Amino acid sequence: MSNPDKSIDPRILDAAREEFLSKPYEQVSLREICAKAGVTTGAFYNRYKNKEELFDALVAPTLELVRSFSDRTESNSYERLDANELRRMWELTPETQARTVNMLYDNSEGFRLLLCHAEGTRYANFLHDFVTEATARSHLFIREVYRRGMTTFLIEEEELHMLLTAYWSTMFEPLIHGLSREQALRHSENVAKLFDWTAVLGF
Repeated sequence: MSNPDKSIDPRILDAAREEFLSKPYEQVSLREICAKAGVTTGAFYNRYKNKEELFDALVAPTLELVRSFSDRTESNSYERLDANELRRMWELTPETQARTVNMLYDNSEGFRLLLCHAEGTRYANFLHDFVTEATARSHLFIREVYRRGMTTFLIEEEELHMLLTAYWSTMFEPLIHGLSREQALRHSENVAKLFDWTAVLGF
């Protein structure tokens, strides 16, 4: 019995990534992907049910990165942090902004698929869904700050959602528009000047 060709999966994914990044989702052809990958349609359907499942496979690593990033934030036991540690969590320093930009650019293709090429997939509202999750997690932190009396202002979740949408939209913009990592890093410094979260949240 011959060994399975282990090169097929990465070839399919590489060809699919190229196709999905170059045209709208609805215009992507599985036949063209198979031809570009040098595989039969039978080999493709042995691995993926349809185009949607293939797109899922492409964005899965990026979604896992987003989940792990959120889980690390959620794992903070806010009640055990002192006031200075709580404040630092929302300070946009050049270092924290650079970490975010590098995370985006190290995974640029996955984020571009989700942000620019997901219309027609379950991820069409990626930004909204991403911010909704971030808002829920962030409000846990803000309620802890309010409970401690570090601020007398408890921002509403709806307002926080709008502000976080504005922040993440402008952080994603360099990637969406094809700017270099260096340009995005410079841009992120200006974003930090616009979003003084400690002032917005009153602590």
